Amino acid sequence: MVLDQPLRSFFMQLAKSKPLNKAAKKWGLKFGARQFVAGQTLEEAMATVIDLNNKGLVCTLDHLGEFVTEEQEALDSTEACLDVLRAINETGADCNLSVKLTQLGLDIDESFCLKNMKRIVQTARSFGIFVRIDMEDYAHCEQTLRILEKLRNEYDGVGTVIQAYLHRAEEDVRSLKGVPLRLVKGAYKESAEVALQEKALIDENYFNIIRLHLDNGSYTAIASHDHHIIEKVKTYAAENRIPKSQFEFQMLYGFRETLQKELLEQGYKVRLYVPFGTDWFGYFMRRLAERPQNIAFALRGFFSK
Repeated sequence: MVLDQPLRSFFMQLAKSKPLNKAAKKWGLKFGARQFVAGQTLEEAMATVIDLNNKGLVCTLDHLGEFVTEEQEALDSTEACLDVLRAINETGADCNLSVKLTQLGLDIDESFCLKNMKRIVQTARSFGIFVRIDMEDYAHCEQTLRILEKLRNEYDGVGTVIQAYLHRAEEDVRSLKGVPLRLVKGAYKESAEVALQEKALIDENYFNIIRLHLDNGSYTAIASHDHHIIEKVKTYAAENRIPKSQFEFQMLYGFRETLQKELLEQGYKVRLYVPFGTDWFGYFMRRLAERPQNIAFALRGFFSK
């Protein structure tokens, strides 16, 4: 079940509100956000990652933030990402890093953003840590893929995300053969000109690009809480003798813990996307937009204060 379109649009608009984002930094992780965000500090996030590792789960950390318009803020975000890499290295955690290019200055200047990303990638290479560039809204898609190509000329331990609801998704997956990809359905509100609008068509294309990337021998991260999709992937991989070492299932921190445990017991790798930081509001609003159950979590958090 998904939210009806007007309510979903309402939460997506809230996610983009700069005044609300600013206010949320002062609120702290209230109103149910702690269900999905692993703390405001790196120390809190690393403690969560170590705990998850001990349960057999691997992770990717995301220092929350996006759509930065000031150079100093982008530089601060770059330093925060470097701190995450150092913490992963020092603790020996089984964890990757996820980044958003708009947090690193993409809306300021593409070359400035690339310079910041190169600092991150160079540090990640020295520690042997994989870096995932999150895909944001359609307006940033082409720039993201352009930066990815330049980075991979120097370091192959970097990948990105392809969103199945985009009309261009299959073409992008074909062109990115050999690149480790996280494949998702897509969480941003996009027009019919660039994206599929019907759930059935999105689901169909999602499984199509998963098969495509698996069939061409590329490492594939299937990021979904949809147990129907997960079962189809498991069946397809078994029937086509695709080894479990070629793919992993990914879920968001705070979701489907029983399913995570079941997949681990069946011998699949499960990676959790673990967000942290004070800039949590936009991320949280998108989670509310995706599933009506998430609103119940938020209401419980609100009335418990």
